[in-house]
Amino acid sequence: MKLIKRNNDVIAGQKDLINLYCFKKFPVFMGSTNQKKKDALLADMSWDISKSSGVIQLNPLLPLEIIYQENHGSGCVGNLWKQHHQAFAEFVHQFGFKTVLEIGGLHGILSKLYCELDNKKDIDWTIIEPNPIPAEGVTANFIRGYFDEEFKLDKEVDAVLHSHVFEHIYDPHTFLKHINNFLPDGKYHLFSLPNLEEMLKRKYTNALNFEHTIFLTEPYIEYLLHQYNFRIVSRKYFKEDHSIFYACIRESSVQPTKLPTGLFAHNKQLFLEYVDHHVNLVRDLNSKIENLEKNHKLYLFGAHIFSQYLINFGLNVERIENILDNDSEKQGKYLYGTDLTVASPKILRDEKNPTVILRAGIYNEEIKQAIEKINSKTIFF
Repeated sequence: MKLIKRNNDVIAGQKDLINLYCFKKFPVFMGSTNQKKKDALLADMSWDISKSSGVIQLNPLLPLEIIYQENHGSGCVGNLWKQHHQAFAEFVHQFGFKTVLEIGGLHGILSKLYCELDNKKDIDWTIIEPNPIPAEGVTANFIRGYFDEEFKLDKEVDAVLHSHVFEHIYDPHTFLKHINNFLPDGKYHLFSLPNLEEMLKRKYTNALNFEHTIFLTEPYIEYLLHQYNFRIVSRKYFKEDHSIFYACIRESSVQPTKLPTGLFAHNKQLFLEYVDHHVNLVRDLNSKIENLEKNHKLYLFGAHIFSQYLINFGLNVERIENILDNDSEKQGKYLYGTDLTVASPKILRDEKNPTVILRAGIYNEEIKQAIEKINSKTIFF
């Protein structure tokens, strides 16, 4: 496996990176698979920080074909994601676009929701996506491929959109340069991305990983947008700790700005507090597992990065019966990097006092309520 070295700070370009923390032998894919643990690829997940800009970034990177070897179902299951997609569609719809290019649309859900909001139903919506999986009722035109310097479209669009794509980009400068070159002045660039700062503050384990390789917070987003002639005209928060919506207009007159001071100390403290929190959390969970009565079955929720982080921090998995997950596409498989099989939470229905380890960030309450409907006597760690 050929790793991709990042020698420079990806935001400001300085060669002043120092190592912050390394997660040893971490699973390279954050989902479920048919592969057993012995066949899984592991790699060190090492985080650097720039002394000047304070940006935290993964170094080195993994090849894209390794981390995206399968679809892991993120953003597809659950009421919270449905609410996000609807809210972002409404945010976009206020501008009344008639011709749209969406980058990385996968299922085309955003286009479908947008069209449902528009009475005329005459939206010309194109999606550039390497592995399209059109959902039922989606009428958008899919182009199989990548949005790069080679991509051309034989028409002008009102806006370029992307949802939960920006945080996956290895080189944000190249990505924004392509969008800048693609759009003339007066056209729009809109996107949704996770609120990574709030997620890390709240110690959510899906903030940074092999896919989210840059701590892309608001100061960096604004700095990058100004570098490529985008003026922010609207910004909206979806929940306090989920996503941020941006609407920008391309204007050649927009000038670059400077990053605020103090980001190095701020970001370093956030990250190290996050690590310390999980070291203490896993120590506490392991103590509870050790004292769990023998007749109480133990489960871990989430065939995803949430569980992989806990395990990497040292969670004792010997008592765990199954990984629970609501995604039917994951059930019956293994959580990648483990020999733990994935099952539906419905298996708890006839259990007496089942115990579930639940650490799924913003999704905790939604998941907990669903499990309690299956078995009200479930105990949560």
